[in-house]
Amino acid sequence: MNIQGQAALVTGGGSGLGEATARELARLGAKVAVLDLNMDNAERVAKDICAQFGNGCAVAVKCNVSDPDSMQQAIETAAAAHGPARILMQIAGIGSAKRVVGKDGNAAPLEDFAKVINVNLIGTYNAARLFAAACAKLDPMEDGARGVMVFTASVAAFDGQVGQQAYSASKAGVAGMTLPMARDLAQHGIRVCTIAPGLFKTPLLASLPEPVQQSLAASIPFPARLGKPSEFAELACHIVHNDHLNGEVIRLDGALRMAPR
Repeated sequence: MNIQGQAALVTGGGSGLGEATARELARLGAKVAVLDLNMDNAERVAKDICAQFGNGCAVAVKCNVSDPDSMQQAIETAAAAHGPARILMQIAGIGSAKRVVGKDGNAAPLEDFAKVINVNLIGTYNAARLFAAACAKLDPMEDGARGVMVFTASVAAFDGQVGQQAYSASKAGVAGMTLPMARDLAQHGIRVCTIAPGLFKTPLLASLPEPVQQSLAASIPFPARLGKPSEFAELACHIVHNDHLNGEVIRLDGALRMAPR
């Protein structure tokens, strides 16, 4: 699919990997809806994109991916500004680290686990089902294509560390539903792929002390540095361009395999 002129939704678009992806989509000529719970961040990114690539090419939309009404409203608001979207970059997510049994001997609170699953896994499915329902109604393009969805998992889906039970489970769920969803939506001409990033220099990692960042970077075989958000964005956009990429989970990690802790 040619990105030029297409309307795109980017959840979590107000910072980190989502921000980089929103900017790359705009650079390639897409009309971008920056979806985020944090409207200050979303508006900052949308304003910057419009200043760089022209007024009207980006809009900020408040969105909670795990809330059906919020996600549906965001899709409709974006469509009113840019027309129906054919591209969904589902990047919004949260992290957590909590041992099953704490130092106090008590079990981890179930609500902590449920919150991560609700945002990362259920939120991804919620965004996907609503986007797909809208996209399936659009006229097909070349080869019967109607749209593309790119999800965000993590290397933690495959080699999660101590304390990452909730995060790893949520991201493994995203990876696990990629192929069946691609098969399900093939009849509608909607492709589905997932990126599983390793250690990237997002605002969260960039806030860590420099020695910690260097230690993390040294654990990556090659290149021995933290990933750049722009590298994630480039892969996400390549998936849109490459019509034969479908149903695949792609690790983007410099050959990293996470140690137990």
